[in-house]
Amino acid sequence: MGASYSQFCPVAKAMELLDERWTLLVVRELVVGSEHFNELRRGLPRMSPTLLSRRLQQLVRAGVITREETDGEVRYRLTEAGEELRPVVEALGTWGTRWIPDLADPDLDPKLLLWDMHRNVDHGRVPARRTVLAFEFDDVEVDLARWWLVISSGDVDVCDDDPGDEPVASVQTSLRTLTEVWRGDKAWSAARGDGSVRVVASREVAAALPGWFLLSPFAGVPRPLTRLAP
Repeated sequence: MGASYSQFCPVAKAMELLDERWTLLVVRELVVGSEHFNELRRGLPRMSPTLLSRRLQQLVRAGVITREETDGEVRYRLTEAGEELRPVVEALGTWGTRWIPDLADPDLDPKLLLWDMHRNVDHGRVPARRTVLAFEFDDVEVDLARWWLVISSGDVDVCDDDPGDEPVASVQTSLRTLTEVWRGDKAWSAARGDGSVRVVASREVAAALPGWFLLSPFAGVPRPLTRLAP
């Protein structure tokens, strides 16, 4: 637990656990389906493994998650108490989408973006065969500029090394633009129309590509005309 607020208020008591750095984001990852340590790491790429281990231990002790080990494989799962945080996480995401729209450059992360995208592929629309998509970002360092999604049999891998297959499509854009499309801040069609997203593919694949992905769960949140000041 974090430092005590020394208040009987249940909000204060809850925040003694949840407002420590990264804790609620660990819960977010569990809410969206991550169960293994490495999955949690990929959803929280800027969190150190040591701190992640510490936060998981704290959440286990608090009864928010369980740690289950079977045949040497460790899984973390939300308990009943943890599941009750699901609407809290969703409400925070909705509020943040609606009222805090600004993204600073340090907020943009290709590892996290591709990881989010990989778990929101609509497998019912992607071709049944093994399908490789390439992404090229023109506004990041060279060693972070090229990524691939390998989609096959209900599974998706994120690669930062060329998997060797010829991609069916290459998406050329900036990290900021694709993040805005993913968040629902900018329509895919608008990005294609103004040239901020370029798709190198057959006409059929280029037309179908946007439908292969379900956008962020918060993409459909209505935006007000006036936002909070930064």
